[in-house]
Amino acid sequence: MGESCCNSREKETNKETGTASCCSSQGNAEKKQEPKGCCNSQETSRKKEEGLVAFNHERNQIEENKDSEKSCCSSTGTTEHVDVKNGSCCSSSNHRTGETEAFSSTSEKADYRIYGMDCPSCGLSIEKALVKVEGIDEAKVNYNSAKLQVAGSNFDLVESEVQKLGFNIEPINQNRNLKIYAVEGMDCGSCAKSIENHLNTIPEVRHVSVNFSTGKMKVDHENRVEDIVSEVSKIGFHVSLQSKQDGSTETSNRKEGYGVIITSGILITLGFLGSLTDVSYLVTTLLYAAAMFISGYKPVKSAYYSIKSRSLDMNVLMSAAAIGAALIGEWLEGATVVWLFALGTSLQNMSIEKTRHSIRNLMNLAPSEAWIKAGAQLKKKPVEEVKIGEVLIVKPGDRIPLDGEIITGESSINQAPITGESIPVDKEAGDLVYAGTINENGSLEISVTKLAEDTTIAKIIHLVEEAQEQKAPTQAFIDKFAAVYTPIVFVLALVVMVLPPLVGFGTWGDWFYKGLELLVVACPCALVISTPVAIVSAIGNAAKNGVLIKGGTFLEKAGAITAIAFDKTGTLTEGKPKVSEVKAFHATEEELLSIALTLEEYSTHPIAQTIVGFANEKGIESKDGEFFKSIVGKGVQATIDGVIHYAGNSRLFEEMNLPLDEAETIVQELQSTGKTVVIVGTKQEILGVISVADSIRTTTVKALDGLKKVGIGQVVMLTGDNEGTAKMISKEASVNRYFAELLPQDKVDAIKKLQSEGHKVAMVGDGINDAPALATADLGIAMGGAGTDTAMETADIVLMADNLEKLPHTINLSRKALTIIKQNIWFSLIVKFVALALIFPGWLTLWLAVLSDTGAAIIVILNALRLLKVK
Repeated sequence: MGESCCNSREKETNKETGTASCCSSQGNAEKKQEPKGCCNSQETSRKKEEGLVAFNHERNQIEENKDSEKSCCSSTGTTEHVDVKNGSCCSSSNHRTGETEAFSSTSEKADYRIYGMDCPSCGLSIEKALVKVEGIDEAKVNYNSAKLQVAGSNFDLVESEVQKLGFNIEPINQNRNLKIYAVEGMDCGSCAKSIENHLNTIPEVRHVSVNFSTGKMKVDHENRVEDIVSEVSKIGFHVSLQSKQDGSTETSNRKEGYGVIITSGILITLGFLGSLTDVSYLVTTLLYAAAMFISGYKPVKSAYYSIKSRSLDMNVLMSAAAIGAALIGEWLEGATVVWLFALGTSLQNMSIEKTRHSIRNLMNLAPSEAWIKAGAQLKKKPVEEVKIGEVLIVKPGDRIPLDGEIITGESSINQAPITGESIPVDKEAGDLVYAGTINENGSLEISVTKLAEDTTIAKIIHLVEEAQEQKAPTQAFIDKFAAVYTPIVFVLALVVMVLPPLVGFGTWGDWFYKGLELLVVACPCALVISTPVAIVSAIGNAAKNGVLIKGGTFLEKAGAITAIAFDKTGTLTEGKPKVSEVKAFHATEEELLSIALTLEEYSTHPIAQTIVGFANEKGIESKDGEFFKSIVGKGVQATIDGVIHYAGNSRLFEEMNLPLDEAETIVQELQSTGKTVVIVGTKQEILGVISVADSIRTTTVKALDGLKKVGIGQVVMLTGDNEGTAKMISKEASVNRYFAELLPQDKVDAIKKLQSEGHKVAMVGDGINDAPALATADLGIAMGGAGTDTAMETADIVLMADNLEKLPHTINLSRKALTIIKQNIWFSLIVKFVALALIFPGWLTLWLAVLSDTGAAIIVILNALRLLKVK
């Protein structure tokens, strides 16, 4: 079978155990196309010591490209960086000097997150720029994780240098003073910008980033937490260090806000009723003024600090409109404007919080404490204090507090919180379990394998939060539009107030009022909020159902997909083939299996492992072999008893011009029934054939039918199997078309063919193998993320369960999200333009302008919240 360089699961394991090996000398020719230039000299040396010589396709590529920057294998022990999206294998830190990856122990280190890189060469540009900065010794960019690590003695210029290159950067909390706060009271993206601008005026604040969608603020500061809380409260928002107790504060603040709204509402009502009776004008004016003061104190205070930090947000516009109305004697209008603004803001906040709860609910899934077995005693410990190797005791009905491996006990585990699977999974000793899942029945003893911060659910939460913070292309465009629209309309409002009466057209009072209306209409709150709330809702819904969407960009791409290509083995099928027949021609069955075992025992290809397992079960012993070699896409060879033996597909023997004779008929018959055939022989004769069959997953047919129902026009299967096998599997799986007998690089051509036909193509694999095909496709989707950290980190979308059951839901959810985003944008624009059109005929009043803005924002949010309910 074919050979693979860099078996990623093995590499992940080796990272944890501390070994240097990153590559397996065996592989999956049918399914794995590895990045260029990845090798493992240590593994090769070990095999030479055993008398084995490994030759592989990747090694030849390295020799051909050893002087190229793209070749990154180093015998010094460089850690490879596999870039799935670009099919490259790079250790960018060693491009310049070839030194080992570790930083000097005498240097201080700082980590950053980089946004905006579209290929590994961007990382190289950042590194080259930073190493020229005084005080920076070394810089290393990991393109996959978008992380920058810097070593040196002065980090003050790091952020500015990276920003000069056109990338966004933020520090990652390590040994620095970065803290994460929960922010309450933001009703649109301009509020977030106001907070950032205000805190940036404080010398002790080194960096601040506020995300409206998630309600979080990240601040790198040297002053006290209380100082930050105080500064943010000045501009009308409440912040607190993120904790599970935030909910109580949020509830009390909400009640306080409702009290203000109710009180001012009563005062406005009393004033209005008084104006209809004989109550004096002074009394009604005082009632309106009191209502304005109670409801308007917070927005006016916020407006003051926004202006001070040169921000033009909703608070500034509303405050100007209300104060202007009072100045021209429109006290009822002014009070109504402030009251409607306060009411709308509260309703918006309440609605937005529902989207943020989708992630907070995930955070509460894993218990905060665990029962630990200490000798014959049990003691309860906070999960943060539990170490790897300690033994958990989990009783029936309890949630599992940490990831681990079952030592004793059997039970059914409800894994819905992680994978979205509705049916519990039976687990026994040796099986892995995940934090946050529910032990349905049976007491379990579990050995902890991951710390609290490294559990699968912790990574899911982290990835989902990161995804929600990423701006989708639509959102980025709208933010740019709003940034231009608001100041233009603001200036236009000032012109309207001053110019017409100056030239003698109308009165100052009329045009001043129209200018105030324009100020209110100038805030594009509904438009700005239309996209992020929809994206946060959709990503939250997907996470709850066991699907990780890595950001708004990929959500939008998934909604536009028209064709999906599936790797066959392990994706459409179980990936656990079984030997079905053994036909020996010029040797006994035992002799044939012994030769096959010798040829295949060093390969990790699923079919090779199946044959090895079958031979071992029968007690067959392998022969002495040497000079092992993988023939990519065709098979393997080795010298046994001085004769070169081969095991592979019919193409391998056809190229050697060896007639199959009697084997040909048998091979065709077996292949016509959907079985994969491995032919064993020498250059002189065919010794026999071994057939292996893989079975379709139980969820495959249902999932593919579901995809067709949600509008996917082309469901395609890619396989290295022969035409007969591919045809049989395609019928069972009900795919539209298939591409058979593909070498790894041929899968890229298949993807390109689909794209040339006008399709937006998604590729479904395991997230690491099929790297070039995943990179070529418009969207990469990985399966079985719960079992592999690497798949979670590299794919665009991850199906946490090891089946396709959730894929139709993902596509359907993405399409509904796109539809709702478009609805929101058009609705917001239409309301805004209608309001603008009604100003000049004099049909729009101030309070109606406020109602149109806040009302539109609330409708947009409620429309986006429908995505949380999509099933």
